[in-house]
Amino acid sequence: MLKPLLQCTTCGSNDINKNGITRHGNQNYKCRDCGRQFVENPKWRRLSDHTKATVERMLLEKIPLAGIARSLQVSESWLQRYVNAYYENVPQQVQVQPKPRQQLTVQMDELWSFVDDKGNEQWVWLALYQFFKSKRQML
Repeated sequence: MLKPLLQCTTCGSNDINKNGITRHGNQNYKCRDCGRQFVENPKWRRLSDHTKATVERMLLEKIPLAGIARSLQVSESWLQRYVNAYYENVPQQVQVQPKPRQQLTVQMDELWSFVDDKGNEQWVWLALYQFFKSKRQML
């Protein structure tokens, strides 16, 4: 039975020679045209851009690295290297646009009470800053 011709993974040439074996016992080949050395059926695979985009979306969801590696079937060491390289490209100084100044609306409230005896009167003041009609923040 004839074995199908191998092609170089880099240049596509059919001028291939055997070039020993790898440490895992796989046959190594070398292209005579470009000099590239390769294995016929490598176990590793190049990760697609879709997988990398999925990793970035999962990182934004704060999913642990072990969970991302398990669900996408990538190694944790590759994932850690990818995250470190991705982090280096993130700008460390973020340019924040100031919010336009608006009218400040503050609601005040007071409360007083006696603590321990009638001579120890304590006052509590509460200030609420109103962002919108539905949200308030204590100052």
